[in-house]
Amino acid sequence: MSATHATSSSVPPTHLLAFITGGSRGLGRAAALHLARAGWDIVLTYRSREDLAREVVAEIRTLGRAALALPLDTARTAAFPALAASLPARLRDTFGRDRLDALVNNAGTGIDAPFLETTEAQFDQMMEVHLKGVFFLTQALAPLLADDARILNISSGLTRFSFPGKAAYAMMKGGVEVLTRYLAKELGPRGIRVNVLAPGAIATDFGGGVVRDDPEVHAAIAGGTALGRVGEADDIGGAVAALLAPGSAWINGQRIEASGGMLL
Repeated sequence: MSATHATSSSVPPTHLLAFITGGSRGLGRAAALHLARAGWDIVLTYRSREDLAREVVAEIRTLGRAALALPLDTARTAAFPALAASLPARLRDTFGRDRLDALVNNAGTGIDAPFLETTEAQFDQMMEVHLKGVFFLTQALAPLLADDARILNISSGLTRFSFPGKAAYAMMKGGVEVLTRYLAKELGPRGIRVNVLAPGAIATDFGGGVVRDDPEVHAAIAGGTALGRVGEADDIGGAVAALLAPGSAWINGQRIEASGGMLL
């Protein structure tokens, strides 16, 4: 397994360290950069775009933080034990420590298929990435989390409001929201707090970029949002940083929606 990383021998082990899946673009990239600005070091994963991961690592370095980028397909649960086994040495090499302070389960993809036309293969893809992958990656990395660490799962506003074609995707995100409460309960004795962040419609390349690129969709979402605009990746990056900050330490087992007041 190849890796892209930036090493810094001057980084003390007291700095907070976050592991972000799908950190090479979109919401994951925004989260990584917001956390770096707040003083965090970052491990980010990418599925195929190593070039984008390298760019994010470089940006994090310009902010004075250390970063490590690793290839990971979160649908391939069989790869998780090897990742967990190799990670402590990688962390020591890059950050001078072998424990994580936060896990952000962000990686994912979407489909747009009506319920009656959704295939079993599409359903399985959504389950492997958004539900099974989150469950077993968190299980694999939990021993590497420091006591009093944070886990933040990324869900979707589609668990509260419904749009045709999103049933399979939203169903898996609903499962992640239930899992979040169970993780908060079971990991609580270690002081680990677990929350779920549910973005509204965001103007990224997710889902083919329809929210970003289709003027009619963009206008309709803005018109149905209390703040009168479509969300941007930076809106979610800021929310991630806020929920992982020390001042949010008493928030636990909660679903927080970041949608600008969509479909109230």
